Amino acid sequence: MANTNGPMNLPAQVFTTHPSHANIGQLIAEIMPSITAVRHDLHKHPELSFQEERTSAVVQRELKAAGIAFKAGIAGTGVVAYLPATEIEGSMRPSVGLRADMDALPIVEASGKEYASCTSGVMHACGHDGHTSILLGAAKILAKVHRPRPVTFIFQPAEESGGGGEKMVEAGVLGGTETGGIGNAVGVIFGLHGWPQVPLGTVATKPGALLASVDDFDVTMVGTQAHGAYPHLGNDAIVAASHAIVALQSIVARNVSPLESAVLTVGAIHSGTADNIIPRDATFIGTVRTLTPSLRKMMKERFYAVVENVAKGLGCEARIKWLDSYPVTVNDPIATDVFFSIAKRALGAERVERVDSPSMGGEDFSYYCKQIPACFFMLGLRPPGLSAYPSLHQPEFDFNDDALPTGIELFCRLALEA
Repeated sequence: MANTNGPMNLPAQVFTTHPSHANIGQLIAEIMPSITAVRHDLHKHPELSFQEERTSAVVQRELKAAGIAFKAGIAGTGVVAYLPATEIEGSMRPSVGLRADMDALPIVEASGKEYASCTSGVMHACGHDGHTSILLGAAKILAKVHRPRPVTFIFQPAEESGGGGEKMVEAGVLGGTETGGIGNAVGVIFGLHGWPQVPLGTVATKPGALLASVDDFDVTMVGTQAHGAYPHLGNDAIVAASHAIVALQSIVARNVSPLESAVLTVGAIHSGTADNIIPRDATFIGTVRTLTPSLRKMMKERFYAVVENVAKGLGCEARIKWLDSYPVTVNDPIATDVFFSIAKRALGAERVERVDSPSMGGEDFSYYCKQIPACFFMLGLRPPGLSAYPSLHQPEFDFNDDALPTGIELFCRLALEA
């Protein structure tokens, strides 16, 4: 529901005369202790996809304290907040959208931090606690400065599992008040992700495809159970699954052009109960990543053909469940040029990198990209002097607090100058 406690406009005397004159750095320094504390609190209390009740409550508490109007309960635990323009000529313009994800992963934490997860088997191994804190910091600062156009803040659930971005889009957050969101419709949107491979203080992105589409599969090979000493009396589901897994690797090796990129990974195999029983079935699960619609279609077709024909040849039946998940994250060329221009002014050209090739990771920011001009960028986390930093989805990972100011500044600059 909408928060009506905070004013839609702050008193005029708190605004700077022009956004380019706003001392963003000083404002960021003033709020860093509180934003860091929020980040540590969120890290300590992680929540899985669509279960982000406490996280959502923290977001609402901070927005309310800053006097920022918001709507909660969108797509379950999502929150969308809004700051109008502070000048009349900008009040009718589309807003600039800024997005952060809130959910955690089912991983046992091994970071050793004093604020490590207190929820068994769940941790912020992808840095969404950092993303949420950055967006809160940007909202607090933007509430205090002159704004030439409106700003929409999207706090999204379930990026890791469940496609929360798609749910938020379906709930109408991009269309503003008329479609179920708040304020003016969003005209362009920006998102970020902490990136351990990028140096601290540096940001990176590229126009076009930045992150891959995601498809997931679950295959059950069904054979005939038999005694381990009499395999000729059964049809071995484990053998069929094994042959299928090996044969699937030929799709990328022999059906995909060497000039294109695709990944097919089997992540788990489950079968059997004893060493002397040939089980009735064997299950394997995994993921497929591609960068173009045509390649995505071909990978799915070849997957079914390989698995079903291997199963048939070995006297088994293949039961395939295929989940068409996140599309390719495609950065709009104009929005990306705007990002590069603003980032270079804010950070210096030496701290802004153009990514050479897409990453095969997936992101449900892609659903926003399909609706309006969008740009997703990587925020450097790797401290100086280190050749490596714990990677995303590893139990040792922790979002680097020193990256928070850079993320906040860029979100503010994008809102004020895009």
